[in-house]
Amino acid sequence: MTEEREMSLKTAILRGVLHRCPACGEGKLFKSYLKQVEACAACRERFGHIRADDAAPWGTIILVGHVFLPLAFLVNVDFLSTWAAMMLWATCFCLLSLAVLPRSKGLFLGILWHTRAPGYRPDEAIST
Repeated sequence: MTEEREMSLKTAILRGVLHRCPACGEGKLFKSYLKQVEACAACRERFGHIRADDAAPWGTIILVGHVFLPLAFLVNVDFLSTWAAMMLWATCFCLLSLAVLPRSKGLFLGILWHTRAPGYRPDEAIST
C-alpha cells in the first residue's frame, strides 16, 4: 500500500483506464459496467469509498461532444437521406459514449486514488 506514493500519476491513470487496480495493476476496478469494487481482490486496496460519480459523465461529454461531434460535420453523408444520416450519427455517438464512460470513470478513480483528493477516506469502514 506504499506503492501509490512511488508510482506516477500517469501509471495510476493508465491502470484506471484499463479497468485495473491503480495500486497493483492486477485486480479488477469494476464489478459491473460502472459499479466499482469495494476492494481489490489482489492487493486489498479499498475503492468503495472513492466517489467519481459526476466526473465520468462530464469527461465523456467533453470527449464525445466537444471532440468527436465537430468531426461528424466534416464527414459528408450526402448519399444518405437526412433521417438515415441522423440515425447513423445518433447510433455512433451513443455507442461511443457507452464505450468512453467506464474508461472515463476509471481515469477519474485513478486520479482520485493517487492524489488522495476529497472523497478518499481510507479510515472509513467498508459497508457491506
